[in-house]
Amino acid sequence: MTDEDSTRTPYIPNENAHPWRRFVAVGDSFTEGIGDPDPAHPGGHRGWADRVAEVLAAQVDDFAYANLAVRGKLIAQIVADQIEPAVALRPDLVSICAGGNDVIRPGTDPDAIASQLEDAVARLSSTGAAVLLFTGIDTGFTPVFRAFRGKVAIYNENIRAIAERHDCIVADQWALKVVQDMRFFDDDRLHYNALGHHEVARMVLRALNVPNELEAMQPEPFPLRTWREARSSDLGWAREHLVPWVLRRLRHQSSGDNVAAKRPDPSPIIFPERD
Repeated sequence: MTDEDSTRTPYIPNENAHPWRRFVAVGDSFTEGIGDPDPAHPGGHRGWADRVAEVLAAQVDDFAYANLAVRGKLIAQIVADQIEPAVALRPDLVSICAGGNDVIRPGTDPDAIASQLEDAVARLSSTGAAVLLFTGIDTGFTPVFRAFRGKVAIYNENIRAIAERHDCIVADQWALKVVQDMRFFDDDRLHYNALGHHEVARMVLRALNVPNELEAMQPEPFPLRTWREARSSDLGWAREHLVPWVLRRLRHQSSGDNVAAKRPDPSPIIFPERD
């Protein structure tokens, strides 16, 4: 199913509009928008953050949005490369989703990862900006990442505690049951597709208490496949996505190596003209 670009229809500003004028998003592929390709957007990807920014921009004047997220980054890299640049942009709303790439690595400690996240959150919140945090998705529905469900749950409890200590807003992916369905994911089975990013954007706007006209979009039914077709699909996925991911880990490489942030500076949202 295609997205009807409902986020691109501007709202009419009103006296109850949200208070934010400068939104900065930091993180990894989730926030960069990987899985939601759109050549009309900077970096060639749209994603939940762009969708949220479009709604926010349509409701107020002088709104600007920057996105510093880069795919494949670990939390230490996000803290080192994105936090101070984000602070320098003087946001009044900043989102951070980081640590997911660390949690799904064997042998990592979710408590230690959370400690690094809290250092970043403390720095961001010290500016007076509203800080938006994300819990991780419940991975119990997917065989690929089911083994990490316990670590994700521990990390999520740390995130909720961090949010409580620093007065952050929480966008709760763990509770977002509708996306626990592979029809909301890209072919790599890791990143959301356009449907998934759209649903996350709706969830974020609820967390921010921002009224909007985004409606739920129903995914197409799963195609009926024979056992042989399903196994062929699994082999194709392993060859195209899993093996390269494993090789990058072994070589200490990242999909984000040599990738720059798609919106490094706050800029207005440009709404395309309609006929």
